[in-house]
Amino acid sequence: MTKKQYGLLSLPVIVAALGFFVDVFDLLLFGVVRKTSFAELGLSPAEVLSKGELTISIQLTGMVIGGIIWGVIGDKFGRLKVLFGSILLYSLANIANGFVHDISWYIVIRFIAGVGLAGELGAGITLTSEILPKEKRGLAGTLIAVCGVLGGISAALLSKIIHDWRTLYFIGGGIGLVLLALRVSVSESDMFSSLEKTNTLRGNYLQFFTNKERFYRYAKGMLIGMPVWYCIGILIFFADQFADKMSISGITPGNAILFQYIGLGFGDVAAGLLSHALKSRKKALYIFYGIFILFLILFFTQHNSSAAYFYFVCAGLGFGSGISVLYIITSAEQFGTNLRASAATSITNFVRGFAPLLLLIFTLLRKYTDYIQGAWIIGIGVMIISLSALYLTKESFGKDLDFVEE
Repeated sequence: MTKKQYGLLSLPVIVAALGFFVDVFDLLLFGVVRKTSFAELGLSPAEVLSKGELTISIQLTGMVIGGIIWGVIGDKFGRLKVLFGSILLYSLANIANGFVHDISWYIVIRFIAGVGLAGELGAGITLTSEILPKEKRGLAGTLIAVCGVLGGISAALLSKIIHDWRTLYFIGGGIGLVLLALRVSVSESDMFSSLEKTNTLRGNYLQFFTNKERFYRYAKGMLIGMPVWYCIGILIFFADQFADKMSISGITPGNAILFQYIGLGFGDVAAGLLSHALKSRKKALYIFYGIFILFLILFFTQHNSSAAYFYFVCAGLGFGSGISVLYIITSAEQFGTNLRASAATSITNFVRGFAPLLLLIFTLLRKYTDYIQGAWIIGIGVMIISLSALYLTKESFGKDLDFVEE
């Protein structure tokens, strides 16, 4: 078939990148405004912490469910359907979040937003991977990652300028609706359009579990990304708690997110370029795992240090965990066109969904250990699992993606 020729800065890539900007902006907005919004709703300091852990867990649970739903839609009806539907849902949810006056509704709306947020990145990576030449897939992922990181940085910086958390939610929802209008001009991938004309079974989520080898590919894709949301969901979202236990004053979650995402930006760029230079996804991931482990050690050994050093370590953790798009591209490249959106979208959100599980384990561990000890025990377990999964994953750099799962 004759394929349209797309460049690295073509409209679909730019729109996918801007979509990830909005996705991360809205995803991290709760982490930025958690304390101020909960306090305004009348919660005590203890409730701000406990309800914060519950709310982020509920939102990420919504993302796990949404990841499956949007992935199936992407494979059955097209990648563009996901890009339209997901951004509409989470934009409206964020606007609604600006009107809440009750913690119960706040949590319900964060769940709905989580379902919407689940579709953005996986569908964007799937679409760009299918329309670009194989040697440019990683570079497109780097561009998408940079925009995502800018979304996180923007959320943190904007909170310093606009102190009303309701207005911040309105802004998050508003820019999503603006981006929705830009997507009207984007076309579906030729690879999917050609498959749509055949009788090939598409978007059957159960196919991941009907073949042992395919299931292992699927599970390994999830496990490779675990360090990303261990870092964000525990160490960074609750940075103020860790700082308090380490006798470090002046630390806020918003600033921790800001510095972590600055590091993440440089990390995502470096990981994408390194993968391209080495012509290997796996080698780049190994190197960044090593960097992440180094900064984990620095994080847990910084008792009585300064706020500046704490934020430096947060930036280092961000750099080392700057593998989000790289591991999602790796996951997308492992599967055929009839399951690619399901794999990329659901794996992305199962990784995010590890945060509630890790938070639960963290809560249980704290009954037997202290706050810091429980966190580093989880960190050791996460890195052993992720390194093992990467070792068992096949290299996918430059792989031809025009194939289907039988």
